[in-house]
Amino acid sequence: MKLLRSLFMRISEVARRLGTSARMLRYREDLGLLPQVRDPLPWPSGPGLAPGSAGRPHGPSHRQFSEADLEAVAAALELERRYDISPASLAFGLRVLAEPPVRAAVADLGRRLGRIPATPVRALDFEKERALRLLSRG
Repeated sequence: MKLLRSLFMRISEVARRLGTSARMLRYREDLGLLPQVRDPLPWPSGPGLAPGSAGRPHGPSHRQFSEADLEAVAAALELERRYDISPASLAFGLRVLAEPPVRAAVADLGRRLGRIPATPVRALDFEKERALRLLSRG
């Protein structure tokens, strides 16, 4: 069981490996930029364990990171650096991708501001008319 426990890291180890702080990782967690918390093992419970700890070695408030978690956080950091955006901006971008009503509202704003071109209705009308003409010839 000790081998399996060593596959997971505490937040301080992840922060050290990524060159950031544990505080910044907690902020990212609040924004939804960390993978969901997982319980890697069903830790034993019983007498002598802290109340509410459910047998976890560090208590319920300590997050354990896997290598995959570390890679996901590193990918988020890279996106922020590459596109010069804040963690909050990245979190909102993920929300736009995940929630269709938010995506629609942002797209509508983009069209109103002229940042996203309007749907080419005239081009669609032209193609529809062309298709009808071809059908009527037959």
